[in-house]
Amino acid sequence: AVSTHRGHAHYLGKGGNLDAMIAELYGKETGCSSGKGGSMHLIDRKVNFMGTSAIVGNSIPVGVGLGLSIELTETDQISCIFLGDGAVEEGVFYESLNFTALRKLPVLFICENNLYSVYSPLSVRQPKGRVISDMVSSIGIKSYKDESNDVLEFYKTLKSAIASVRSGAGPKFLEFNTYRWREHCGPDYDNHLKYRTQEEFQWWQENDPLKKIVSRLNAKTITNINKEVDNEITASFKFAEDSAFPSRSTAYEGIYAIPGMN
Repeated sequence: AVSTHRGHAHYLGKGGNLDAMIAELYGKETGCSSGKGGSMHLIDRKVNFMGTSAIVGNSIPVGVGLGLSIELTETDQISCIFLGDGAVEEGVFYESLNFTALRKLPVLFICENNLYSVYSPLSVRQPKGRVISDMVSSIGIKSYKDESNDVLEFYKTLKSAIASVRSGAGPKFLEFNTYRWREHCGPDYDNHLKYRTQEEFQWWQENDPLKKIVSRLNAKTITNINKEVDNEITASFKFAEDSAFPSRSTAYEGIYAIPGMN
């Protein structure tokens, strides 16, 4: 799996996987990229997470390349590429779609459309009335748009698409509508910047997918989940803090450059 969403990757995993991610954020040798990737260049092959890049859209062709390698080795794997609506405006996006459609590669594109690229809404970035999934369909990749903002509906959509791609039916493109509560990069709210209306913000809050799923669970289940997650996160941060920084002797390991380049 390859994931990209404006260059950032976010995932939680049981035990060691989360330990390795948090350790990487600390720049420790026990990190999933040996402390050299930081927050925006994560790779964890133990969970088939093949990498991210800080460049918007840059992981898309890498994910297509992974799909090509799967085709050549004839395994039953698929490549899952996560991207945001902002990445759709990169030229490499269209090149990657075209090649994927041409070769009918086992690739699943998952577009998280949160309506904004930093502070710019879709209305100033793309033609009026454009639907991303419809545009992708015109390129020759079967596409689907899910506007439910519902975890269980998303799960059903993903499960069906994964089974289809894995069966050899060709690539698929899924567009999920979602929303960003806080600033593009940081923990604070930024509504005071006036790039979105309070009415829009409140509507999405009322349709928060977490609220929807919580309403279907009992209080005891929610308490147990929260406790388990809190314990896991606390343990992973302790693991990261207790881990050592990389040795100076390993500074040039895993570093690649083009011959003749300064």
